[in-house]
Amino acid sequence: MSLIVLFGVFLALLIAGTAIPFAIGIAALISLYMQGGLMSFNALGLISWGSMDNFSLTAVPLFVLMAEIVMQSGLSHRVYRGMYTLVRHLPGGLLQTNIAGCGVFAAISGSSVATAAAISAVALPHLKERGYNQRLALGTLAAGGTLGILIPPSVAMIIYGTFTQTSIAKLFIAGVIPGIVLVLLFMVYVALLAWIRPQWVREAAAAQTTTVKPEEESAELDMGSGSMLGAANDLLPFAILIAFVVGSLYFGWATPTEAGAIGAVGATVIAYIWSPHGFRSLWPALVSSAQITGAVLFIVYAAFLFSYAINLSGFPGEAATWLVGQELSRLEFLIALFVLYIIMGCIMDSLAMIVITIPLLQPVLMAYGIDLIWFGVALVLLIELGLITPPLGLNLFVLQSISKGKLSDVIWGTAPFCVIVLIMLALLTVWPDLALYLPSTLE
Repeated sequence: MSLIVLFGVFLALLIAGTAIPFAIGIAALISLYMQGGLMSFNALGLISWGSMDNFSLTAVPLFVLMAEIVMQSGLSHRVYRGMYTLVRHLPGGLLQTNIAGCGVFAAISGSSVATAAAISAVALPHLKERGYNQRLALGTLAAGGTLGILIPPSVAMIIYGTFTQTSIAKLFIAGVIPGIVLVLLFMVYVALLAWIRPQWVREAAAAQTTTVKPEEESAELDMGSGSMLGAANDLLPFAILIAFVVGSLYFGWATPTEAGAIGAVGATVIAYIWSPHGFRSLWPALVSSAQITGAVLFIVYAAFLFSYAINLSGFPGEAATWLVGQELSRLEFLIALFVLYIIMGCIMDSLAMIVITIPLLQPVLMAYGIDLIWFGVALVLLIELGLITPPLGLNLFVLQSISKGKLSDVIWGTAPFCVIVLIMLALLTVWPDLALYLPSTLE
């Protein structure tokens, strides 16, 4: 009964528009009171200390700061310009740049919303000027933005690793190959569409598709010289930063927290040298990082209360026993779980999906022998899907706000990419080594 009240109160508060951490925390406190009265609150002090006294969480503010420094310094334009030079000859032109640029920025930001917002702000004026199909352009940006939580570093993976007590370094490395494969799938789709139906890629400028040379478009779009040397100048600082952060994790030279510190310092140096704002962007980045970190950790704290209330009810163990007793095959169980997360992704925030469901599901996952590293990557893919599915897909609203267009255009443009994410999820299920091979080399 207390569990029904727990989820009932949470959903009611969420529907009423209550902020997520308050909705989670209030529901947890009501459930605890119903289970043990005021005596059940005696453990709140220990839970509060234990939930925040976690070394893994110290990586969150550092990776957030790294992303904010790059965002506030306006260096996303260099990323986009550099990637344009590298992929401009592929069918799809700037649409390919959208995806490739998001892929590179994802390796710096760790946030899907930040990736979508940063690249969209740079790309949308150029896309509109050149007459690219609005729906398709918005779709590539919204879908490309989701790569922010799959390609390391990833705040979502840090939170997942904290709750499951799995290695965050291994989770980060596990996302590398699936992230690259997903980028390639997105780009192959755009290339095929541009090859088979070029009129769907360009609207007003369709007639210019065969007459405008890449170098002419480069000049018109203020994309620099368009030379490989120019691309190297734009991308090399970020490539070095990504290599140091991911490489230090892969080779065991640094913990995730230390890698985050390397990233924050590296981003500061890059901003000072290459940004026109220099150190002036550091203070806004610090303020924004403090606000974002406070919001994330508040959700984590409330989620630990929620988890304590669930565990006190004894439901996770009972649910694990019941599900195993149903004798579902491993594949049937995974399919049911994927469907559940797809539905939840339509109505719930990504972090809330992790912190509410994992305490319930972890005993069941272990009973089925499902690798928690692999499931972490699969869960991130499902969260990505939630970010681009209505009615509450956050990336949809980000793109609609920046483009000042119709939300329906963003939704329709993103729909094919939702299918591609599902295909990637299927590939990950059939070939789990896509996620597990690199972590296995860390043993």
